[in-house]
Amino acid sequence: MSIKHGLLALLRAEPKYGYQLRGEFETATGSTWPLNIGQVYTTLTRLERDGLVQPVVAEAGQDDGDGRSRYAITEAGRAELAGWFTTPVTRESRPRDELAIKLALALAVPGVDVPAVVQLQRSSTMRSMQELTRLKRNSRDGDISWLLVLESMIFSAEAEIRWLDHCEAMLSRARRTPSTDSTSGTATPAEQPDRTHQAEAKR
Repeated sequence: MSIKHGLLALLRAEPKYGYQLRGEFETATGSTWPLNIGQVYTTLTRLERDGLVQPVVAEAGQDDGDGRSRYAITEAGRAELAGWFTTPVTRESRPRDELAIKLALALAVPGVDVPAVVQLQRSSTMRSMQELTRLKRNSRDGDISWLLVLESMIFSAEAEIRWLDHCEAMLSRARRTPSTDSTSGTATPAEQPDRTHQAEAKR
């Protein structure tokens, strides 16, 4: 989700001040994506530049106290928002998975205890899932927008734990399977001492 589309969605009903948009954005997402007021006004400036919003001329005493006026969505902004709502979110458009990259690099770098990295991550994700479950249990009835975000995070945490279990099983199988050169059948350095010992035992 982009901040710009979030703000356009909140402006769809009526013009709003920046501080209103910030508060409504955090309420809708359950504060899982906190914004500072600077981000809000920077995004509004870009939206205005692109013709997607426009400032509402304030009458005397109708600004926000700091001289800022409300912003309203334009027809171009409504078209942009409609396109966003009707376009599926693809896996390719989401941020790269930092955890998957982290584990891939841990395997590539000598001396890293990869099973320990997996275990630490599992424990952390489990604690997060327990906290999210507690929040869901204590949430107010009818707060559907917050529950949608919350349950998405719970499902993601559950999926991450299953994936970490899968990673651990793959690592365990890799440790049990001797590695040989696929073309010559030559033993890896780790296996060579064992074969030398076997040859000496036969003499």
